[in-house]
Amino acid sequence: MSDHKMPQVNQRFARPDWPMNAWYAAAWDVEVKRALLPRQIAGRKIVLYRRQDGAPAALNDACWHRLLPLSMGKLDGDHVVCGYHGLQYDSHGRCTHMPSQETINPAARVPALPVVEKHRYVWVWPGDPALADPALIPDMHWNHHRDWAADGRSIRVACNYKLVLDNLMDLTHETFVHASSIGNAAVAEAPFTTTHGPNMVEVARWMHAIEPPPFWSNQLFRKSGKRFDRVDRWQIIRFEAPCTITIDVGVAPAGTGAPEGDRSQGVNGFVLNTITPVTETTCDYHWAFARNYLLTEQSLTTELREGVAGIFREDELILEAQQKALDENPGKAFYNINIDAGAVWSRKLIDAMVDRERAPRMAAE
Repeated sequence: MSDHKMPQVNQRFARPDWPMNAWYAAAWDVEVKRALLPRQIAGRKIVLYRRQDGAPAALNDACWHRLLPLSMGKLDGDHVVCGYHGLQYDSHGRCTHMPSQETINPAARVPALPVVEKHRYVWVWPGDPALADPALIPDMHWNHHRDWAADGRSIRVACNYKLVLDNLMDLTHETFVHASSIGNAAVAEAPFTTTHGPNMVEVARWMHAIEPPPFWSNQLFRKSGKRFDRVDRWQIIRFEAPCTITIDVGVAPAGTGAPEGDRSQGVNGFVLNTITPVTETTCDYHWAFARNYLLTEQSLTTELREGVAGIFREDELILEAQQKALDENPGKAFYNINIDAGAVWSRKLIDAMVDRERAPRMAAE
């Protein structure tokens, strides 16, 4: 795709920066317990907890009475007790107790947010509850499927969430940022294809008969006990608006049929990423690495999680430095080149979601 065919997008935030009518990962499932867990999702402060039946619940993190964060209170059965004056709220946000009075003001309630547990994450919908269809939760089934072994982490990154998306939609940076692990010159020079639809963007890159980078050379050796001088390598990046990216990655010994569809001689992984905006300059980055080989080796699962964490730490340093440079240069727009095609189309899909939400409000005003 040539430069002139790509839409140019100003990187500053002239419109609201994120859609509200979307599912965002609020936490890993194991983080949500029988205790109050504060989070901020798309600028909205919430409190999460598990009811006695195990189902997750999410409320606005502000008491109806004096706005103290409910997360500073306590959990009593399925009720959240405000830590200031003891007002109690059920999991639907309805106030069920007020101190020193029998009659409860019917207006006393806090908004409850739609919440669903799926793919090892707890997802929250911060927008219009009537539009919260669980079928719209992005597909990340590799995170728990029996044919895959997966683990991951979450990190708070001091940058706008779109910068993380940009970073993942173009893996050319592996050559320069991750040269000691997953990067080599072939990534930066290999051709790629970009396709897009109403809610997705895909960038596919195949590298034929290349020297394997250290990470993938070691994974092939772990599986086969052999070293290979040349491999066929693939990276298939799929973005699902507004914030989820799955990356199908792997290598196979050169000439064993991987480009034609037979990956059996190689090693295959999925890098699972879902990014939750917190503020315009911070985000929570939830990631996991899933593999389909040596599934019973827990030590390898831990080793891969720690190795990928180190790789993403390198990304974090770049992204936070980039955000700092943006803050120091207000109004500065990025230049886009061919490798930015996936990132540009991803941003267009996000902007379209925001504009669809904004149009009724503008018409009403």
